[in-house]
Amino acid sequence: MKADKYIQNYIGGKLVPPLSGKYLENIAPATGKVYSFIPDSDDRDVELAIQAAKSAFPTWSKADTRTRFRLLMRIADILEQYLEIFAQAESKDSGKTLKLATEVDIPRAQSNFRFFATSIIHFPSESHYNPGESINYTLRQPLGVVGCISPWNLPLYLLTWKIAPALAAGNCVVAKPSELTPMTAYLLAQACIKAGLPDGVLNIVHGYGSKAGQALVEHPSLKAISFTGGTETGRKIALTAAYQFKKISLEMGGKNPNIIFADCDFASMMATTLRSSFSNNGQICLCGSRIYVERPIYEQFRDEFVKRTQFLKVGDPKSTITDMGAIVSQQQYEKVLSYIKLAQEEGATILTGGQAVQLSGELSGGYYIRPTILEGLDISCRTNQEEIFGPVVTITPFDTEEEVLTYANGTQYGLSTTLWTQNLSRANRMAEQLEAGIVWINCWMERDLRTPFGGVKNSGLGREGGFEVLRFFTEPKNVCIKY
Repeated sequence: MKADKYIQNYIGGKLVPPLSGKYLENIAPATGKVYSFIPDSDDRDVELAIQAAKSAFPTWSKADTRTRFRLLMRIADILEQYLEIFAQAESKDSGKTLKLATEVDIPRAQSNFRFFATSIIHFPSESHYNPGESINYTLRQPLGVVGCISPWNLPLYLLTWKIAPALAAGNCVVAKPSELTPMTAYLLAQACIKAGLPDGVLNIVHGYGSKAGQALVEHPSLKAISFTGGTETGRKIALTAAYQFKKISLEMGGKNPNIIFADCDFASMMATTLRSSFSNNGQICLCGSRIYVERPIYEQFRDEFVKRTQFLKVGDPKSTITDMGAIVSQQQYEKVLSYIKLAQEEGATILTGGQAVQLSGELSGGYYIRPTILEGLDISCRTNQEEIFGPVVTITPFDTEEEVLTYANGTQYGLSTTLWTQNLSRANRMAEQLEAGIVWINCWMERDLRTPFGGVKNSGLGREGGFEVLRFFTEPKNVCIKY
């Protein structure tokens, strides 16, 4: 398992260079320097990958579930065996701390393969019995060749979240990882070869979304697209897919509220809110970037939250004492800083953070920003409405349940909500009214892989996770027998 300087595509069971012979620079966010090169793939590479997948599909789709189980479990075992190599690559590629990659990202990728390897064995079929007349039963058959497009914030974690169920259900996959974080996808290709995954069952094409990604989405042989990323890109994919009647699953942006009532468990809430605000530099679609606090504890919360945030160490992702590493790219770094400037123009008070961090030595060119807390903004301003996707949160007091429901539901997004209260009736009442695909009560990021995952409004279309994603990656066929 090796993180090579020149990354290659994985097509037809082999690691191959792009047909154009062209490569893109891969920059390490911690240093701002080029450390490897990515295939600048185009429609020709995508075509090769599609053809390889089509050739593999007849055999793979008919393989029994035990065969798929064994192969997916073997891939998971390899990820576990080479955990350190995968984690180091993930940290270097994305700027996240090595600790986070080691304890969260790579173990979750292993879990994705293990979970769906097992769940396909238990995936139920349905039958409907009409006494004395007939019986109907439902076949769930693989779709064919499907496309999986994953983002840069949780590179291997979310790539495997898509690939594993698609393969488990008997499909063949062409995947397009983010061009910003390609290395663990390249290592995954090596793991698949080592595991003995049949040629063409999984193919990974690197490159720009506007070139390789668009060619994949437009290809007429593709039966479905699973995408995680920005809302505007998701909208373009939806338009293309609709014209060709492809199935789509879109997990897109978020501007998630964190609602804190005065009767919360204050200590638990504070520790979790620090995590839900700034984990992975706030570059998680589920982070709570709009914090609403009931007025009786607002000042207590504000002062404690600011104090704890000021203790977070921004620095070398490899260091064991670093809490927050580098922003993923210069473009994202500049975007986050531009939103902090916008917030000030909109009347925000910066309680802490609000500026870049300049490190020394080899890290002097890296993309570092102090975690930022903003106060005093109107709920309708751009800073409270638009997804920043960085270590920036706003805090706002509220007085009533009805008021905070209006605040929470008052954006174009609806991915997740975190709610802190000891009042069970209130918790259930609000969960019913919150416009979100997932509601956490007195917790955050507690994930059961059996549950459906996705958003509403501009945050998503369709659901991933559990049997929901296996339904997405299969076609139901009713068979009626009259007797």
